[in-house]
Amino acid sequence: MFRHPLKAALLTAILLSTAPLSQAMGPFQVYELALRNDPVYLGALKERDAGLENRVIGRAGLLPRVSNSYNKGRNDSKATLKGSTQDTTDHRHYNSFGSSLTVQQPLIDYEAYANYRKGLAQALFADETFRSKSQELLVRVLTLYTQALFAQDQINIARAKQQAFERQFAQNRQMFEQGEGTRTDILEAESRNELAIAEQIEASDEQDAALRELAALLGEPSIDVTQLEPLRDSFQALVLAPSSFTEWHALAMANSPILASQRQSLEVARYEVERNRAGYLPTVNAYASIRQNESDSGNTYNQRYDTNTIGIELSLPLYAGGGTSASVRQANSKREQAEYELEGKTRETLIELRRQFNACASGVGKLRAYQKALISAQALVESTRQSILGGERISLDAL
Repeated sequence: MFRHPLKAALLTAILLSTAPLSQAMGPFQVYELALRNDPVYLGALKERDAGLENRVIGRAGLLPRVSNSYNKGRNDSKATLKGSTQDTTDHRHYNSFGSSLTVQQPLIDYEAYANYRKGLAQALFADETFRSKSQELLVRVLTLYTQALFAQDQINIARAKQQAFERQFAQNRQMFEQGEGTRTDILEAESRNELAIAEQIEASDEQDAALRELAALLGEPSIDVTQLEPLRDSFQALVLAPSSFTEWHALAMANSPILASQRQSLEVARYEVERNRAGYLPTVNAYASIRQNESDSGNTYNQRYDTNTIGIELSLPLYAGGGTSASVRQANSKREQAEYELEGKTRETLIELRRQFNACASGVGKLRAYQKALISAQALVESTRQSILGGERISLDAL
């Protein structure tokens, strides 16, 4: 589904077209409740929070690492000195301890850098994905809201048709009994009446489904259609601004959260390739340590050492059994997959954009035509009623 200001404009028009009822909920109130209760949205919120932590996780690999260790123990040992004629045994009972504080700073570590850039892309991906799901919630709320109200209109229409066909059926049967009608007229009216009943049942089922889904969004066991504010009869569709498809195309490419998240997914795949390529490269770390040891082995019995060390550590990979090459090939395949997925999402978005643009562009004219048709139909009904009163028409004409 297309997530873009074009659809947002239509949804805003619906939001602004509700009649103020004190006890009923309008779209704004329903949306606010959904923000607090919809489990899909709340799950997306936590998913974003988890994804944003990738920025900190990736950066950690570039920062110093500090570690400390300490040990203390009680030792009972026996030392035997071999002699040419006699062995000498020394029983020792002593305490030992050791402590070490080490600081290590990466100087050249391409894997850590690739992880950092990958973490940034993952955080942006999480943010754009959440933005997309936030828009999806708005669309779901407005879709279910209008579906429930539309189904109520369909129920009312079906009831009116059923009542009309029941009256027509009664009149046709009366005329048949008087010898002025046919059995075909009776059967035709009965058939239409049954179809109207079926339409009413279908509309009721659709309304029930929409209300149940809406209740699930709000965390409520059930919702009645009377709790929803109806739309005003004076609803007016918004005129598209900008009016050209080219401008909407540019807006979609620049602002669509679906495309933005897919681009970040591609960035993640690219830096995953670089992270695996780092398996070929050397790493250089600077380190410093402070160590204290006392009687930590038999050779250092009753000896204490205080050692301060600073230095550079170089690590050069030579052979990893082919695992590094395989990992690079695997990451490259996933990167190409992400490129194709981005192209596919772009095409889907532009196709949906065109469909929504055409619907909005033609919707204004269609709405105006429907409004005129409604006015004409109301005038026709009133005229027919007057003709019936004047004896020029019969009740069947009004039905």
